[in-house]
Amino acid sequence: MMAQYLAVAAGGAIGAVTRFTCVRAVTALAGPAFPYGTLSVNVLGSLVAGVLYVRLVEQGAASAPWLGLLIVGFLGAFTTFSAFSVETLRLFEDISIYAALTNILLNVSLCLVACGSGLWLTRQFFSA
Repeated sequence: MMAQYLAVAAGGAIGAVTRFTCVRAVTALAGPAFPYGTLSVNVLGSLVAGVLYVRLVEQGAASAPWLGLLIVGFLGAFTTFSAFSVETLRLFEDISIYAALTNILLNVSLCLVACGSGLWLTRQFFSA
């Protein structure tokens, strides 16, 4: 039981630092006018979630500590719905309703497509 908690904590720490690094890098490239950094980590994290779900859960390729480390800890900290929410509200307030709605549409649709793609690709290439 303690191993699961430690795995989640370690995954969370690594995921948070990775998210911070990725968001800064994307923002440096794309500029701060639109939250492309958060969008990028949410889409990438959704793709990885789909892949890991198939490999670790459906195909039973991992023990509970690995699930805690990778899915709950790492991806939980790497993807960031709270940042998405704040950034969307700031777009409503500071820029326009259109920018905010674009952010909502892109995050929800691209993350669902990415997760579904991860599920489908992993089922195709790593069938049990």
